[in-house]
Amino acid sequence: MTKTEQPSRSIAEWVTFSIASLILAIIVSLVGYTWLNEKNQPPVLSVTKKQTIREINGQFYVPFEVVNNGGDTAESVQIMGELLINGKVTETGEQQIDFLSSRESEEGAFIFSQNPRQGQLNLRVSSYKLP
Repeated sequence: MTKTEQPSRSIAEWVTFSIASLILAIIVSLVGYTWLNEKNQPPVLSVTKKQTIREINGQFYVPFEVVNNGGDTAESVQIMGELLINGKVTETGEQQIDFLSSRESEEGAFIFSQNPRQGQLNLRVSSYKLP
């Protein structure tokens, strides 16, 4: 009876096998970590006004930032801006952000024809939908 002898592995084969195994172990670990720590929290959206209001050609640009501090992605995020002067709503604006992933932020600007510094500017997230 003759035994067939298998050739021994070269160092290059062992190094390649080790690197491929390490990459596979990292991917499996990351997927497992994400799966175990996923809390399926709903989107938590907040909008803040930036301090600098620019005036260009009689129009007032009010920059803002909206942030998703929740776990899930939000789609079609509606942001409303209301300018109140002397207690009355004089202008409104509306913005839509296509989607915000968890911990993502987007910036934009509302444009008003009256000076927001002469009244009260209210910014709020009015709606979103889940993907």
